[in-house]
Amino acid sequence: MITTKAVMNSLLEHAAGVESLAVLSRFRAGFRACLAARGDELFELADAVLCADGPVRTLAGLSLVPGHQRGHGALYDAVSHGRIQVGRLRRALAGLPLPAWPDGRIRLAVDLSNWLRPDAATSPDRLFCHVYGRARARRR
Repeated sequence: MITTKAVMNSLLEHAAGVESLAVLSRFRAGFRACLAARGDELFELADAVLCADGPVRTLAGLSLVPGHQRGHGALYDAVSHGRIQVGRLRRALAGLPLPAWPDGRIRLAVDLSNWLRPDAATSPDRLFCHVYGRARARRR
């Protein structure tokens, strides 16, 4: 005799987490659909970049990440001959919900680090120029 178990009640307790996973799952499916040529390997490559323990220094090193199941030859083939449909990827990214606080205000990430990056790309008419000691001169 086969007995069935109801699992829906336990799933309702985790509804907030389930919705987040559903958004992630839809994005992953949309992202995979954007990869035209060598899509399976490019998708594994993206997972490997996300699952790497630190900065990615070499492509061959990505083939050693546990989530990557193919050899380094397939990785180089995907980088050389893979194709991404940029317009479709743009639509997939634009369709993601904006992160918001419970009151509905959106959350934005801003880089407030004090790390000097004089070679960072800026607007053509602007220049990054750091002047040492300016704050001390104003106090006097």
